Amino acid sequence: MEHQHQKPAHSGPSPILLWISFILLFLFAVAAFAGFSYFASGQRLAALIPYAAVAVGGAALALVVGALLLRRHLPRLFWLWTILFVLVALSVGSVTTIWAYRSVLPPRYQEQFLTEVPLLRAFLPPTPQGGIVPTAAATSAFSAEDLLSAPLPIGTPTSVPPTPTQETTLPPTATASSVPEMPTLAPTLLPSATTPPTSISVAPTEVAQQIVDSFAAPVASRIYGFTHVQQGWNNCGPANVTMALSYYGWQEDQDYAAGFLRPDREDKNVSPAELVAFVNEHTGVRAITRIGGDVALLKQFIVNNIPVIIERSYTPEGYDWIGHYQTVVGYDDNAREFYVYDSYLGTGVAGAGLPESYAEFDNGWQAFNRVFIAIYEQDRESVVQNILGERADVNRAAEIALEVAREEARVDRQNPFVWFNMGGALTKLGLYEEAARYFDEARRLNTPFRMLWYQFAPFEAYFMVQRYEDVLALVNNNLVNGGQYVEETFYWQGRALAAMGRSQEAVTALQRALAQNPYFDEAQQALNALNV
Repeated sequence: MEHQHQKPAHSGPSPILLWISFILLFLFAVAAFAGFSYFASGQRLAALIPYAAVAVGGAALALVVGALLLRRHLPRLFWLWTILFVLVALSVGSVTTIWAYRSVLPPRYQEQFLTEVPLLRAFLPPTPQGGIVPTAAATSAFSAEDLLSAPLPIGTPTSVPPTPTQETTLPPTATASSVPEMPTLAPTLLPSATTPPTSISVAPTEVAQQIVDSFAAPVASRIYGFTHVQQGWNNCGPANVTMALSYYGWQEDQDYAAGFLRPDREDKNVSPAELVAFVNEHTGVRAITRIGGDVALLKQFIVNNIPVIIERSYTPEGYDWIGHYQTVVGYDDNAREFYVYDSYLGTGVAGAGLPESYAEFDNGWQAFNRVFIAIYEQDRESVVQNILGERADVNRAAEIALEVAREEARVDRQNPFVWFNMGGALTKLGLYEEAARYFDEARRLNTPFRMLWYQFAPFEAYFMVQRYEDVLALVNNNLVNGGQYVEETFYWQGRALAAMGRSQEAVTALQRALAQNPYFDEAQQALNALNV
């Protein structure tokens, strides 16, 4: 019998190989979509969250299902070991991810992740000190009554506004008599608009409204020509200065400003003085900043088409107290509202500006001693001087801020901001002993810890009266509360350590301040002075 040879049938790919190939193809597809989404969103790391969840969940499910379906082709109990491996891997991965989110991921990415997954807030480390600035180590010998009853240690206000000094940031070669004033509406400053009341019995926000009522200005006014800038992470300073400069045709974006103002992307603060320096050194226009502003003063800037930025307190939904910049674009006395462009919240209906009542606006502004930044063309310096009046002199502006804060403290002695404002004004005046006492009271009244991200007068006042341990206590509070991303924290740490004779530690601190901001001239000068 003839032997017949049968050609063996062609066998297909192994089921296990198909299974592995499917998983790899799935992961590759998810990675491709994730990469596209990442770049399309402006390289936001949070955009990868849903794709990571799909990749991990899908791969885990494919492993388990594949192990069950292909169990006849796999070693005995392989499916069981696969399931156990997936469970262990997911558990370890979850713990590692939470640890990395909590301890390794930079804050700007933590915040992005919180936006996508709010439950992650539960895994952030708790805020030490209950979210407040620590109280002074030693109990002050001066009570609130003592401080409010003592005479103010300031000079008598001058009747004629002095010529601004170099410190005012107005060009030293230009004066009101040498620069022609451009045609503009320059309302007359009334006494009530520049001189705080000697005694009040109403709330501070009501005082602000009374000032507006007495100011001779149009019922409503608006500055047009701004380009709104939506801020990046912690970038309200660069975003607002870019927004204000857009009125003058400025073409650079907020990243350009941030390159000078926040070389470290994690930097949590840009001070008004830094914004002024940026405008004066890198643009064709000028800027000036003062504390002790009021509602009527802002209206004068608006009427004269001079952009003005203010810094204020802000509590966004799901968050706690922070500082924030806004650009003021208009006001309406009938509605009793300012209109602002907000780099975080937008421009309001039809770009008309977000409305804020005079009372609400002034209440938030109060926390930052009513600081303002005016940006103007150099040939309008005389207009700015006329608007500033007494505040053209930096010391008189501080005195006005001190007088207002003192009256507000008499109305509400439990408000930590008014005590902080008095300390800040006294520091500007060089009255450090008095300033330290007011800061002690502000600390006793639970000042929000983030205040020390933005304002550094307490460091200066305590340093100047040789209370170095208090300086270091505030430094240490910053270091565990996010202030390790504020270069001034390390600057004052270095200054205090140097004064205590701990030179090498001071060098390390000052070098860290410069590593965060190479443009920090004061830190470089302090480092040079150590000669180490």
